[in-house]
Amino acid sequence: MLVVDDDVLVLMNTAALLEDLGHLVLEANSGAEALEIFQREPGIDLVITDQAMPMMTGIQLIDRIKTLRADLPIVLATGYGELPPGADPGILKLGKPFHQRDLAKVLAAALAEEV
Repeated sequence: MLVVDDDVLVLMNTAALLEDLGHLVLEANSGAEALEIFQREPGIDLVITDQAMPMMTGIQLIDRIKTLRADLPIVLATGYGELPPGADPGILKLGKPFHQRDLAKVLAAALAEEV
């Protein structure tokens, strides 16, 4: 899994929660870094991205990734209640802050959609 967040503490915490759930995790501090990792690592089966990041928002990152792999499950982690205008209403959203059980639920939903 690829986790993307510009807040280093949130990134490390999310990665630790995912690893505790048994997942192998790659971390990126920005949308640009996430795209580099994504193109270099073909085995990524899910992306979790923050929305509010400088230079490239989570929605912009999702759009870029979907042009490369339209079927990839992606979760948008955000503290905002609503998706930005123009965002795909089908995007799975994980409200911040979240607990490990919330993360596990959204992962199960995202991976179930992939099947």
